[in-house]
Amino acid sequence: MKNTELLLKASSVLWVIWAIVHIGAGIFIISSDTVAGVQGIADAIDPASLKMNYPDAIGAIVKQLGFNIGWAGVVTLIGAVFIWRKNTTAIFVTAMVGGLVDMAYFLFIDLGGFAKFLPGGLMTYVSATAIILSFYAYFKKKKV
Repeated sequence: MKNTELLLKASSVLWVIWAIVHIGAGIFIISSDTVAGVQGIADAIDPASLKMNYPDAIGAIVKQLGFNIGWAGVVTLIGAVFIWRKNTTAIFVTAMVGGLVDMAYFLFIDLGGFAKFLPGGLMTYVSATAIILSFYAYFKKKKV
């Protein structure tokens, strides 16, 4: 197996892990009440401080976030299959979807100090590593 193929397979495995976590998080957020959803996202904050009567609009926004996390997980799961098969388009689409979702998480949740490292912060490193591996494989192969 060539090095580029191994890098793409490793990237695919990382995207599958990322996808499963995000599909699960999306299902959790959508199926939870607003308080549990917010507590699940901002898990570094004292849960008691997040327990309140949220307006219905906030509940809708939280559920929209859950939906977006879930569909991003589905897209990256599908992308992982195609990256495994060395599909160039999948490398870039998966990086764009998973990478942008995690960039927003990193900027607003991680840097805000609202989430613990596991699982959220770790998933940022998982997606970044998947992107680096697949881009390296793509650009290395393109040179040859």
